[in-house]
Amino acid sequence: MPNNVTTVKAEPGKQELFIYREFDAPRELVFKAMTDPKLLPRWVGPCDMKMRIDKFEPGSGGSWRFIHVDAKGNEFGFHGVCHEQLVPQRLIRTFEFEGLPESGHVVLETARFEALPGNRTKLTIQSVFQSVQDRDGMVMSGMERGVTESHQQLDALLAAGF
Repeated sequence: MPNNVTTVKAEPGKQELFIYREFDAPRELVFKAMTDPKLLPRWVGPCDMKMRIDKFEPGSGGSWRFIHVDAKGNEFGFHGVCHEQLVPQRLIRTFEFEGLPESGHVVLETARFEALPGNRTKLTIQSVFQSVQDRDGMVMSGMERGVTESHQQLDALLAAGF
């Protein structure tokens, strides 16, 4: 049975979390939506924010920086480094929120794209944090809402054929 619901799993005491989601689209399209700078602003982030790309070099060794802007004009920056882009199977990159009092809270993310029968895709993202406290802070920040809303927007984008 299809599982078009975003699931975030964070076991107590661990430095990692997993995000699971299935999409009604082939993995090549899901991968493209996650790596195309023209598509990313159309679906990444909570529904009540706009996203703009400051920098995006998706290949191995490249870097990226996204900025989310809320209705009041407040900006929230995120950046990282791309370690691997294995089309259409895997992305490995770092992620860091710029709004923390100190830098260095870097997360290592691995996104795996599994082709499913019926032109569907299972996305599994593993995020490894530097500490349990960093991981718990991310979970408590409301990241699950942002990820869930992003995936819902991605569903609509995929359904419309971009």
